[in-house]
Amino acid sequence: MTNQSANYQTIEDCARQSHAGTIDFGTVVERLTVAGVEAYHVDYRAGRSTYYTTDDQVHSFALELREPAIADAFDGAAVQAAVRGAQQGEVKYPEFVRRTRAAGCVGYDVWISGRQVVYHGRRGEQHIEWMPGGAPGAPTSRW
Repeated sequence: MTNQSANYQTIEDCARQSHAGTIDFGTVVERLTVAGVEAYHVDYRAGRSTYYTTDDQVHSFALELREPAIADAFDGAAVQAAVRGAQQGEVKYPEFVRRTRAAGCVGYDVWISGRQVVYHGRRGEQHIEWMPGGAPGAPTSRW
């Protein structure tokens, strides 16, 4: 198995474990960093997840994300509540997806190297969450 194949396997394993609710976001970020991923995009509408590596490779695959329907109005506070629940270990990824879709989130970008996650609404609304070590004054707790 080539290093690139091993990295793609790590990406797919992280996605599979996330969707099963058996791995937390902090562990995903750690493993993806080791695999050379600098960012990834989750598109709820297209049902796709796309990963970008530091050597400009792209790995994309389909997601089975259909319920609930994505709400029309974006509710940044509800997105933030879903994030806080996940940070506290109370909300696993399948529930996180349900909550953020119900909050009108159409997808999000995880900027591992930029230490932030940007959640998007239908009309360009955004909610930004900083990872530990991200923005000045960002929380120091582990995701």
